[in-house]
Amino acid sequence: MEYAQFMQVAADSLGMELEVLYAERSRDRMEAQARGVLTRQRRPDFLVFVNEEYAAPEILRQAESSDVKLFMVHNALTEDQRDWLGMAREKYPNWIGSLVTNDEDAGELMAEALIREYRVRHGDGPVEMLAFGGLRNTPNAQARERGLQKALARHPEVRLRQLVRGDWLQARAYEQARLLLQRYPQIKLVWAANDQMAFGAMHALEELGGVPGKDVLFSALNNSEEVLLAKLDGRVTVLASGHFALGAWAMVLLHDYHAGLDFAERGGVEQTAQLFTLLDEPQALKMLKVIRQRGIGLDFRRFSAVGRPEMREYDFSLQTLVD
Repeated sequence: MEYAQFMQVAADSLGMELEVLYAERSRDRMEAQARGVLTRQRRPDFLVFVNEEYAAPEILRQAESSDVKLFMVHNALTEDQRDWLGMAREKYPNWIGSLVTNDEDAGELMAEALIREYRVRHGDGPVEMLAFGGLRNTPNAQARERGLQKALARHPEVRLRQLVRGDWLQARAYEQARLLLQRYPQIKLVWAANDQMAFGAMHALEELGGVPGKDVLFSALNNSEEVLLAKLDGRVTVLASGHFALGAWAMVLLHDYHAGLDFAERGGVEQTAQLFTLLDEPQALKMLKVIRQRGIGLDFRRFSAVGRPEMREYDFSLQTLVD
C-alpha cells in the first residue's frame, strides 16, 4: 500500500477531498505543479508539499501572496534553509506547519540491529559493512545516514567499506553492488536506506552465489508487500517501517485545523512523528494484512481532536494504526 493510498484512506474517513500530484522526485515538476495549483481559479484549502531536492523555498515563495495554507511533510528543512526561512508561521504566515518522521532514529536502529544480529550468529570480532544511501539532496536520506554514522561511532569493530548513493533505485543499487561485493568479498552486512536498494544489492549477491539473510545480512526500510514478505522469509534481517502513515497523520492535523482545533496547541506548529520502528515477524505479518486490505476499516476520526478538545497531543504510533 502506497503512501498516497494511505492518505486517501484517512481523507475519506475524515470527509476530506484529496488530490494527489506525482512529481516523481523531480524538483522542476514539483515546483511547476505547485505553481499550477496556487494559480487555479478554484484553489484548495491546503497544499501539502515535500522538501524533496530542496524544493521548499521556491514553493513557499510561490505561495507567499496566496490564500492557500501550506503544510510540509516527510522532509525537514536543512540547517541552511532553516536560517533563511525560519519557522512555520514566521516569515511565511500561510505556511502553517510541518510533520516529519524520525529518519535519523530509523538509520540508527537499522544499523544497531544489523550489528546485534551478526553478533548473535557469529560472536565478537571485526566485520565489514556496505551502505546504500538515497538521493544526496534529500533531507530524509541525509538523516538516515546520520543515524547510521551514530551507530557506527559506537562500534569501531564494524568497518564501513563504502557508502554509495543508490538514489532509492533498485537498478542503480544492483549495478553498484555487482562491483562492490567483488571489490570487498568479506562484506557481511548491508545497510540500505530503503527496500528497493536492498533488493538491488540482494540480486547482485545472488548472482555471485551468495544467500541474502545467511551469507550477508540486510537491512531495509519500507512497507511494501515485497519487503514484508522478504522479512518473513528471512532474506531481510532488519526491517524498519512506519513512514508510510505520515501523510495520513497530516490529514488528521489539517482536518482539525480546518475545524478550528489548531494542531499547534497539541504538539506545536512543527512536529516529528516517532513512527519508525523495527518490525519482527509477527508485526510484519500484521502489517502485511493491513497492506493487503488497503487500509479498509481504518477510521482516522478516532485520532482527531474534534469532539475531544481536551486532547493535548497526537499519538503518532504505528502500533496505534495496526492494532
